[in-house]
Amino acid sequence: MADGAYAVDNQDLRKAGLKVTLPRVKILQQLEKSEERHLSAEDIYKSLMEAGEDVGLATVYRVLTQFEQAGMVLRHNFEGGSAVFELADEDHHDHMVCMETGQVIEFMDEVIEKRQHAIAEEHGYEIVDHSLVLYVKPKK
Repeated sequence: MADGAYAVDNQDLRKAGLKVTLPRVKILQQLEKSEERHLSAEDIYKSLMEAGEDVGLATVYRVLTQFEQAGMVLRHNFEGGSAVFELADEDHHDHMVCMETGQVIEFMDEVIEKRQHAIAEEHGYEIVDHSLVLYVKPKK
């Protein structure tokens, strides 16, 4: 592990008001280095076990909840699956979830975003936050 990467992890944890502990650093590293952006607690636990790390599943759940409360990760409870987590450092995006494979596809569409704001405004509101999830299946 490069010293620079470890320092960034420590800094991220401190900025979030969390004490730097080895399990927190290891879990944050798993979220950052994974090719898959949406990971379940079990996915993270399995990756840690495969890497020879001694971090229990209960610890993974607890740390992910702490990260969520600190605003470091977002939790998604997509229909038909377990909760998945993604780092909260990205710009806003929406999701499509394949009902056959469970694959999560991220997308951003300016037209959809503008229309959502217009609809809220038409009803006398402004959007504070939103989540759009499309459940899809491959065309036959």
